[in-house]
Amino acid sequence: MSTAPAIPASAPAAPAPLSMKEVLRVPVMRRLWYAQLVSTFGDFLALFAVINFLTFNLKATPRDVTGLQIAYLLPIAVLGVLAGVFVDRWPLKPTLVSSDLTRAVLCLLLLFAHTTLQFYLILASISVVSSFFGPAQGVAIRSAVPLHGLRSANSLMQQVMFGMRIVGPPLAGVMYKALGARACYWGDSFSFVCSGLLIASLAISRPALAAMENKLDENDTYPVVAKKKGIAAGIVTIGSDMKVGISFIVHHAGVLFVILAFAAGMFVLGCFGPLIAVYVRDSLHASTGVYSVVSAMIGVGMFAGVTGLNAVGKDIKNTTQVYLGLGGIALGVCLLGAVPYVWAAILADLIIGLAVAGIIVPATTMIQQETPPALMGRVGSTNMSVLFGAQIVGLVLSGLLANRIGVRHVFFYCAVMLVALILLGKLFMEPKPHPQTTPAA
Repeated sequence: MSTAPAIPASAPAAPAPLSMKEVLRVPVMRRLWYAQLVSTFGDFLALFAVINFLTFNLKATPRDVTGLQIAYLLPIAVLGVLAGVFVDRWPLKPTLVSSDLTRAVLCLLLLFAHTTLQFYLILASISVVSSFFGPAQGVAIRSAVPLHGLRSANSLMQQVMFGMRIVGPPLAGVMYKALGARACYWGDSFSFVCSGLLIASLAISRPALAAMENKLDENDTYPVVAKKKGIAAGIVTIGSDMKVGISFIVHHAGVLFVILAFAAGMFVLGCFGPLIAVYVRDSLHASTGVYSVVSAMIGVGMFAGVTGLNAVGKDIKNTTQVYLGLGGIALGVCLLGAVPYVWAAILADLIIGLAVAGIIVPATTMIQQETPPALMGRVGSTNMSVLFGAQIVGLVLSGLLANRIGVRHVFFYCAVMLVALILLGKLFMEPKPHPQTTPAA
């Protein structure tokens, strides 16, 4: 008796991407978002108060203010790769809660700071703790949200950052003027306590460590090193774990490309910080009012981009969005350099903001989707380290280059770098398609 040949079942259709409203229905994601909202506003309060105190009370120079930014960015750039090793090993919720409560205590030290060096040290200490919180938060999002909801989840978190960039400074200014710097420091500390309590109320879980390691071992590409006892063996293990995370990034063409693209965008933004005011003064011959409007346009563009691209770009590949983002930043900086008029500066900064959003969300989403759960902390923290390092390099180089070749030429060189990165990514770092398997005859 003959039987009809079996017809191979077709692959199930990929689920439709979740909207931001649907993602917020996930309890863990909703409270993480609330915690981000509260703590980000607290950060704006404290930073605004510190910069005002340094500027008007301690008569800080522009170099002092730039140094403050570097003091905050440098620990994450240096410790990021190392922090991820511990995030992949430590229990997730205690890491997040203890990070928030530690930062709450460190913020109160600002009440006793009276010199520039003291402010530097306190902000650097807060940044050290943040180097653990950031990757742990990324792991929590990756664990709580389905893969087809990660883009909306990242859009929500970035909305908070960019929205606060627009409304945070005015609100912080009102509070600073009405209540003074000390109230702002108390407010930042309280915001971290609220964030910690929100996260403490969650049931955050991720796959058991042993199960994740077994999966890596099956792959045999990024083997997990056996853990040994003793201080010397522990140091060797930490180094091996770091190597595993870096090896994954280097050997994954797509992840490597989006991290480099992300870093390029942050480098350009790092250049903009100190240079845009000089550009408005020397190239546009305009006032501080124009500077405020031009600077705000980047934040407006970022917020609009994160909100709009999440809906419009659902069917566009992550790498394609990153290419478009790099090209948009290049277009914006070329417009700044070539057309020194106020209207052009406003339009250019709006384009740059939209384009940066076109990199951040798809790049973060792709990293989360492509990274094995056991490596999420290491890959996420390495990404943070590269991003903050790129911002520091942008801050440092922008002044040196502008003094030698002029601000507008710096913009043109940034555009050339971005176009070169697009070509490099297209030629060498495009994700390779997975081989199709055919059913056996």
